[in-house]
Amino acid sequence: MAALSISLALPLILFLWTTLPSASHSTPLNCSDTTRICTSFLAFKTSQSTTSTLIQSMFDATPSDLTADPAASPGYVFVRKNCSCAAASRMYFANTTFTVRDHDGPVFPMISDAYRGLAFMPNTSRRAKVGAVVGLHLLCGCSSGLWNYLMSYVMEEGDTVESLSSRFGVSMDSIETANGMSDPNSIVIGDVYYIPLNSVPGQPYLVNSGDSASPSPAPAPLFYDISGDTGKHSSKFPYGWVIGSMGVALFLIAVVFLSCIAFKTLHCCGRQRTNRTKDPNQPTSHKFHILKSTSFCYPSGGYFCCRSSTVKSSAGDIGNHQINIPKGMFADGFNMEKPIVFTYEEILVSTDAFSDANLLGHGTYGSVYYGVLRDQEVAIKRMTATKTNEFMAEMNVLCKVHHASLVELIGYAASNDDLFLVYEYAQKGSLKNHLHEPQNKGHTSLSWISRVQIALDAARGLEYIHEHTKTNYVHRDIKTSNILLDGSFRAKISDFGLAKLLVRTADGEASATRVVGTFGYLAPEYLRDGFATTKSDVYAFGVVLFELISGKEATTRTEGTTMTNNERRSLASIMLGALKNSPNSMSMASLKEHIDPNLVDLYPHDCVFKTAMLAKQCVDDDPVLRPDMKQVVISLSHILLSSVEWEAALAGNSQVFSGLVQGR
Repeated sequence: MAALSISLALPLILFLWTTLPSASHSTPLNCSDTTRICTSFLAFKTSQSTTSTLIQSMFDATPSDLTADPAASPGYVFVRKNCSCAAASRMYFANTTFTVRDHDGPVFPMISDAYRGLAFMPNTSRRAKVGAVVGLHLLCGCSSGLWNYLMSYVMEEGDTVESLSSRFGVSMDSIETANGMSDPNSIVIGDVYYIPLNSVPGQPYLVNSGDSASPSPAPAPLFYDISGDTGKHSSKFPYGWVIGSMGVALFLIAVVFLSCIAFKTLHCCGRQRTNRTKDPNQPTSHKFHILKSTSFCYPSGGYFCCRSSTVKSSAGDIGNHQINIPKGMFADGFNMEKPIVFTYEEILVSTDAFSDANLLGHGTYGSVYYGVLRDQEVAIKRMTATKTNEFMAEMNVLCKVHHASLVELIGYAASNDDLFLVYEYAQKGSLKNHLHEPQNKGHTSLSWISRVQIALDAARGLEYIHEHTKTNYVHRDIKTSNILLDGSFRAKISDFGLAKLLVRTADGEASATRVVGTFGYLAPEYLRDGFATTKSDVYAFGVVLFELISGKEATTRTEGTTMTNNERRSLASIMLGALKNSPNSMSMASLKEHIDPNLVDLYPHDCVFKTAMLAKQCVDDDPVLRPDMKQVVISLSHILLSSVEWEAALAGNSQVFSGLVQGR
């Protein structure tokens, strides 16, 4: 029915685009691979009244998703979005929500005015009241492979293919090819055109104290002309940009040079990576080592130097040597342990030059690729060189913490434009892929016991960083896409780019910070005050529990709405409403309506009810009333034991339970 609604609505949308003067005449890009997801950008033209908070709300983006073009007048903000191929329409879209703020009435003119042609909605005749949240589609595109990204740009008065070529550092031929243009002079003002890019556009987006939408005038650009077509560029030479680029390039070259020296002299911080399911006394087939405190570091001449026991790899014996890493880059975060340094060439070969076939998905701050390094499967996160803070955050945390329920960091690499983190590979991918429309993603559904085991694994990982590490951390981005599953469906928490060190205060523990994370998982006090605590992570974990029960996403379409009425609510509010009418496991008809139908009624009612009640405690508005992760671990342990007993009582050893659903 949903697909039918879209197919019926699309002709109307296309008709209105050609008849309404206030709307963009642009049509979405066609696509064929419905599993395709890519990183794209949208160039949003700002005004003096545009604030960073407004932009984030309009595009469902975080501050880290925004970069800016300080040379443009008026200013432009570049918004990073995940673009996907819609199965029903076979067109590229990115989704967002729009909150009606000014007045009641038709929404379509508000959308056209607010997004300046970058967005459209399926139901152009819809009316809404102030405060209503409306679902929208953003015009985006995925590159065919010739370029890394496509950026959606609304053509303005005075724009030409030549001026865009000069402005964004790409050849005119590339722009014409990306848009299928036969005549570069026949551009249409107000239409969306796609600018091919090989690097992230703009500069880091910084706001002034007044939260204006103008970026801080930093001279370092992120555009590079790789076409060699200089004859078509503007005659005005950008001296400031060139000088800034040279400074950044020299710094990165120095880092890469030191990394290469380090790689040739020592593999630092090694412990033999072992398979936890095997006898640790048996020899392992792994070719390199994961972090462990079997190495030691000492200050030497402005550098941190590490020594390690002999390590053999496919590259030969490179053990018992010394690695020099600039103290300024890693500060004091690596005074105990260091990762392995890989060369960029190794990364490039292992990922087949970052081919789409090796793309596993997109993390908070970069794309993740499958690779084989020295005969071992790995996951490699590719981040732009501007993401140094997030790169260092993950390094600082994962070099110090080691737990079966945390993804292990193996090493890192760097190039002129990118930074790379190398992790152990999780064969089954993210929990999100197994919960939300798993059949469409090539997976079968998880059994109830598998879901409880995954929840318990993730809870143990959180408990570890909250309470049992030398310095405690708050993750700040717990969600199903950051919970990975290994070959045995055991969970590991990943993506520590937003992790923060907890600061102990007289009133408790908190880390004052800007609000980051994913909507639907953010605790109310964190949104209000910007203080991240362990209880912020507990709230997000409660949402994950609700997702495990319901199979729905953290923000979901209001029950009973259609594709033409895309108001969205948080899953937590929906599940809490169901629990109000479900006093116990014997009277949980309201809750049962929200249990994942993929479980096909194969679950113990009392265990599901206890899990839902635990999730309810985790998402309590008052953080003091939320349990800590130690209590959550204890509760889930009891629930898992009861679930196993339930399965055993119903012939759990038969083909019925072990073969009907995956994860046993």
